[in-house]
Amino acid sequence: MFALKRYKHQYIQTIKLATPAVISNVGQVVVQLVDNAMVGTIGTVPLAAVSFGGTLFFLVFVFAMGLTMGETPLVGGSFARRNHKESARYLQNGLLLFILCGAFITALQLLTIPLIDHMGQPQEVVDVAVPYYRYLVFSLVPFMIFSTCKQFLEGVGNTKIAMIVMLSTNILNVIGNYLLIYGNWGFPEMGAAGAGLSTMIARFCMPILILVYMWKNTKLKKYFKFFSMTKFNSRYIKSLLKVGTPISLQLLMESSVFGLIAIMMGWIGTTEIAANQIATLIGSLAFMMVLGVCAATTIRVSHEFGVGNLKMMNRAAIASFHIGFVWNIISATTIVLLRNHIPLLFTSDPAAIELASHLLIFIAFFQISDGIQCIAIGVLRGMKDVKSIMIVATISYLLIGMPTSYVCAFVLGMGAPGLWVGTIIGLSIASVLLVLRYRKLYLQIRRARITEL
Repeated sequence: MFALKRYKHQYIQTIKLATPAVISNVGQVVVQLVDNAMVGTIGTVPLAAVSFGGTLFFLVFVFAMGLTMGETPLVGGSFARRNHKESARYLQNGLLLFILCGAFITALQLLTIPLIDHMGQPQEVVDVAVPYYRYLVFSLVPFMIFSTCKQFLEGVGNTKIAMIVMLSTNILNVIGNYLLIYGNWGFPEMGAAGAGLSTMIARFCMPILILVYMWKNTKLKKYFKFFSMTKFNSRYIKSLLKVGTPISLQLLMESSVFGLIAIMMGWIGTTEIAANQIATLIGSLAFMMVLGVCAATTIRVSHEFGVGNLKMMNRAAIASFHIGFVWNIISATTIVLLRNHIPLLFTSDPAAIELASHLLIFIAFFQISDGIQCIAIGVLRGMKDVKSIMIVATISYLLIGMPTSYVCAFVLGMGAPGLWVGTIIGLSIASVLLVLRYRKLYLQIRRARITEL
């Protein structure tokens, strides 16, 4: 009861901020689930192609999105100090920077399309995956604009607008899938490529809607009044890159783990690709709760850290760990109990159903360590300690996790489940190292404050 009383306010504030972010994140994954479920009805090969093409895009997508995420703690610190002009400068310079970054990354992705034929995937999967992938690539720049606005809004403590935009465009995406995958209502029957085109259309609508929402909101419109051609400043751009680049590299390394798993699944077979996609999507859906808490944690920590309130900052961090851990236990238990029923939503292939049911057990174990490390990352981002996150990611994901996955799958002969064993080990190490890093950093800052007094 004593602990509950101490953290009750923190639980309420974190959940209040996290709820719209969770709904928004879940909305993204639900669309992916619907995409895969709808594409899966036309065959295992299209489902595998969407998995493969989506994985390739996601590797670069999270890197680009990670660049914008450095905006939240920077804006959060300015907002806590009531320096609204500085917050506006980050938004203005962020829009310029991230549009240019998105355009550059899009060009690189288009140039690398011929390399897809040389990744060891079944040819029938590649032939379907390329058109789907190309549509996703063209959706990157509009999503970067949306993400820039979203991260700014999170910095000023508003997570609702992004949720509304995300849910609205998710509905549009599902409608587009219905029309373009199957060719309903006179639209062309495009199969898997139709799912990609529908996603691209929805993402072009996202920046339009969020900017309109911001402009019509009297509390947010004031930030645009601070915009000026003379306020494009290399100092703000450098700050955004200084915080955002390590975040994007960490996300790239983490997503590379899942990308490489998907690619190595293709070395085993088409059934393994499809089964892994089902398991990964379910894991992602459960993870969205913790990811929303992570975003709320970054906001809460950045605000308290920005005004130097270490005591409340630490309470906010601990409360987030409590929330994340409870959810991880609930989601892991649910996945295990429903593991034999979930795959039936996506495919009728008996082999894919059996393997996906088996992989979901590993996904359940994966939730615990991934959830803890996600919350720790949110705390450290709020404190702008992003380089340590990148270092931990390099050690745990790339130097330990992926080699272990390969050895378990191909050397020890464990096959598809072995790829997930290495991932669980890598993420478990990351969760321990990140929590220890936060504890060390917090104690260092607290001792320094005591010395100053």
